[in-house]
Amino acid sequence: GEDGTIQGVFQMAQIPFVGCGVLSSAVCMDKAITHTILDQAGIPNAMWADIYPWDLDDFDEMEAELADTLGYPMFIKPANAGSSVGVSKAADKNALLKGLKLAFQHDGKAIVEEFIKGREVECAVFGNHGAKASILGEIAPKKEFYDYEAKYEDDSTDLYIPARIPAETADLVRELALAAFESLGCEGLARVDFFVQDEGIILNEVNTLPGFTGISMYPKLMMEGGMSPYDLVGGLIELAFQK
Repeated sequence: GEDGTIQGVFQMAQIPFVGCGVLSSAVCMDKAITHTILDQAGIPNAMWADIYPWDLDDFDEMEAELADTLGYPMFIKPANAGSSVGVSKAADKNALLKGLKLAFQHDGKAIVEEFIKGREVECAVFGNHGAKASILGEIAPKKEFYDYEAKYEDDSTDLYIPARIPAETADLVRELALAAFESLGCEGLARVDFFVQDEGIILNEVNTLPGFTGISMYPKLMMEGGMSPYDLVGGLIELAFQK
């Protein structure tokens, strides 16, 4: 429901809907396209490469290039998937091949990203033109990385609101979240995820339909900022009619 398909149906039927439109939904669903736009906008994000099934025909050559440019370990992801489905971490050549085959079970294109170690910080963005960025939250997974189970099991991850980072760093994260929201053409809402390191801030991904469960970060951040659940849902509906 977040790849632009349903949004297109609503748009053609002239039915107002909450959240991003067709283009920004499709763009943010495709991690390779998202990376490309972020690169063009000068927003720091991980080094990456897009991989197709036929690239496995010359796997040895491709692997050598990836090892040289990205280094091990690296993350392999389906280009068009959410909730960390099909994501794996590769520490060597064999794990890379296995991870790519797993990713191709979920999509016809994969991306490989450099491994980034840092605090996992998330920002909720709310609004259309002139959107606002929330207080920041921090994810501290008890597992090796924030996988599907960690996202939907409330005892597998520690959450910190506000994030445990300096105030000036938090301000910069919010600025980058709004810059990404605007550059990608988002509307209504999005959750923008970052890695915060001593060396700088790296944007990880933009979620145009962030989770709204009882343990999800987006509503937690908005409510921490003083917005009630009623006002949050009502505000999103109002934004839908303003588009």
